[in-house]
Parts: sequence; C-alpha cells; structure tokens
Amino acid sequence: MIKPDLKLIQKYDQPGPRYTSYPTALSFTDQIDKEALLEDSKRETGPLSLYFHIPFCESLCWFCGCTTVITTEHERAKTYLDYLEKEVALFLPYLQSGRETVQLHFGGGTPNFLEPDLIRRVGRLIHDNFNFEPDAELSVELDPRRLTRDHIKAFAEMGVNRASFGVQDVNPVVQKAIHRIQPTEMNTRAIQWLREEGFKSVNLDLIYGLPHQTVESFGETLDEVIGYNPDRFAVFSYAHVPSIKPAQKILERAILPSAETKLEILTMLTEKLTSNGYIYVGMDHFAKESDELTQAQRNKTLQRNFQGYSTKADSEICGFGLSSVSQTSNVYRQNYKTSDLYTQSLADGILPVQRGYILTEEDRIRREIIMRLMCHLTLDFEEVSEELNIDFPSRFSHEIASLREMEKDELVEVTAENITITERGRLFIRNVAMCFDAYLQKRETRYSRTI
Repeated sequence: MIKPDLKLIQKYDQPGPRYTSYPTALSFTDQIDKEALLEDSKRETGPLSLYFHIPFCESLCWFCGCTTVITTEHERAKTYLDYLEKEVALFLPYLQSGRETVQLHFGGGTPNFLEPDLIRRVGRLIHDNFNFEPDAELSVELDPRRLTRDHIKAFAEMGVNRASFGVQDVNPVVQKAIHRIQPTEMNTRAIQWLREEGFKSVNLDLIYGLPHQTVESFGETLDEVIGYNPDRFAVFSYAHVPSIKPAQKILERAILPSAETKLEILTMLTEKLTSNGYIYVGMDHFAKESDELTQAQRNKTLQRNFQGYSTKADSEICGFGLSSVSQTSNVYRQNYKTSDLYTQSLADGILPVQRGYILTEEDRIRREIIMRLMCHLTLDFEEVSEELNIDFPSRFSHEIASLREMEKDELVEVTAENITITERGRLFIRNVAMCFDAYLQKRETRYSRTI
C-alpha cells in the first residue's frame, strides 16, 4: 500500500457517516407504522442473516459506545433469554417458510457473559427455528477476561466458526486508564483455545486515540498483536462523545492524544499492517490475502451492514435483542435500547420495535452506489445504469463533478466509464461515499470524523 500522506489526511479528516446503512440511523424515526416495517419481511424471499445482541458486561470499559447492561448478576441472563425466545416466536410468522440462513452473529455487550449451558440454550432456540446453509458463517464477539474453554466449546457445538475480541491496547498504562485490564496471557490463551476448537477465523479489535497512547507505544502494541497471527484486524479511531456516553468523561482525567498524534498513529499502523501481509480492505479493516473478506472484495460480493463488512450479500438482516437493527430491501427497524421498554413490549406480546425507516426509490439507488464504492472500490457507469434503470452519468453529474478535488489528490480516478478508488484513496472511502449522500449537509456535524 502507498504510504499515507499526513497532509491529505489532515485535509480530508472531517465528520462523516460510517455507512453501515444508507440512509444512516439518524434518519430513523419512532413516528412510523411499526407493523408496516415488520410486514415488509413477508415480501422477502432471499437468505437470512441473524443478529443476537447480548448486552451484559460485568464491568464498563470507559471508552465503550455500545448498548450495554452492566451487572455481575448472571441470573439476569436467564430472564433475558426468556424474552429472546418470545421475540423469535413473535417474529417467525413474518418470514416465508423455506428461507435459509447464511449468517449468524452474536454481539454485545459480552456474549460469553452467558454461562455455557445458556449458550447451548440459545443454540437450541436458533437451530429449532432457522435452517442454515452448509457454508453459513457463524461468528461471536468474545471478552478474553471472562472466557473459559467451556464457553468456546458451547459456541462451537452451535456451529460458530469465527470469533472476534477486543484487545484495544496491550500497554498496561493505557489499560488502566480505560478500565480494561487484559494481560497478554489472556489474549494468547483465547486464541489458542479458539484454534484448538476448530474456529476458522479470529479477528482482533484495536483502538487508537486512547489515553496515554503515543506512536511508539501503539507501535509496540501492533508488534505484539501481529505476533498473535490473527486472520483480521479492525482498528478503530476512538470517538470521544461524553455527551452521549457520560462514562467517557472519566478519560479526560488522563492524557488523550492530540489530533496530530492520532493521524501519525494511523499512518504508522497502516504501514505496519500492510507490510506484514494484511490487505487494507477499507474503513478500519485489514485481512490476510487468503481471508474470505479479501476474496469477497476481489469477487465483488462484499457488502456493508450494521456488523461492518460482510461476505454475505443480499441477505435480510433479522436482529433480536436490545437495540438490535434489522434490514430488508426496503426498510430498517430498530428495537428499544432500554431494558424496561424492550421487556415490557414483549410481555405485552408485541415485537419491541422502537423506530425505523422506509426507503424511497432514490434512497435505494444511492444506497447501492455508496455500498459499491465502499465495498468494491469501483463503480462502472454502464453496469450500474443498466441494473438500476437510470442514466448514471447524467443523473449524478453534480456528484461526479464533486470528486474532481479528490481526483487531483490521486484518491480517485474518474473516466467517462467509471469511478475507481485508488490505493492511496482507500483511506478516504468515507469521503468519496459522502459525495453521493443526499442527507449529509443537514447532519454532518453529528458524525464521527472520517479518518
């Protein structure tokens, strides 16, 4: 990969969406017919991608922006599973029979907050109600601090074959500042167990921009975690939003890296990972050349959704649990984010949909354009015109013209036939996609920074 240019990073670093959906979640509203959102699933006939949100954590990591329930009372998980079972039962009538599941993901929170017997109970719930393709991708997010080999065995019995866990930083000073003590031994032990239990892929999450991090210290973290030999890395820029997540205010007691330091860390980590055999897929994701994520991008079957990049295109996402998001061809819907509203709705026999959005034809066209750029890094005008029944160069002439500055900076190549994001431009794909976002100007200050 071409060495990142700090001046270009500074030039294009601005607030912008991550495009896990288009329109983004800021367009979701609770002033909408919830039944209409659900009824749309009855018209879908394609494969399913299931998501189960397990919100529980025993302690709060102070940087966290996820929907969590902090508790050491493991009995609460049994009650939560009672409600998950009710939610699945209430939703099944909205699905046509015979549809196969190609993907399953457990997120959180901490899915391994569940004891092994409860994991097996979830497995029975899922396999009793959904049919899986033989090559389905089943994945889970884990916390090595609360992980036992029995947890891994229980997930493996269910068919889970991919795992991801957060390392964030191996530096003890940083770990203390973010309230997440996770020694190296925990990381290496978790990876060893996963490999021995037959997991096909291991992904590690890192975060840069945390207290006390420097270019040198994060370089040492990278040297160590590269030695773990994971299949993928997701390296996120820390978004400091204490107005939304009050616990983040605690981090201000420590020394947060400057914007300049964060950019230098980004430059360093991109060089280090790509020089050690990892392909920069885009956004925050790096994967080995042999990884399915890299292959899917090469084959143009990669897609982007609320779980990030995915190898399973054109599937309906069915989300279960607190705050989970579902997606059909035409709608998005999201569950309640608070436990009391989520459980009360299900106790009343009503699916816990809080808000959502129905896409217009224009939304669907722009979503397809943005997702192709984000995933394939190229857009063929003739191909997209034929598939979407539009004259792309004419209809989007203004958007194409807005790419000229990026073209001068060698981030994109624009011809009469296509748009191609260059190797240098991969770091800036959010900026490229933003040129095709019809809603951006009204809301751009509410997003995290693009780089």
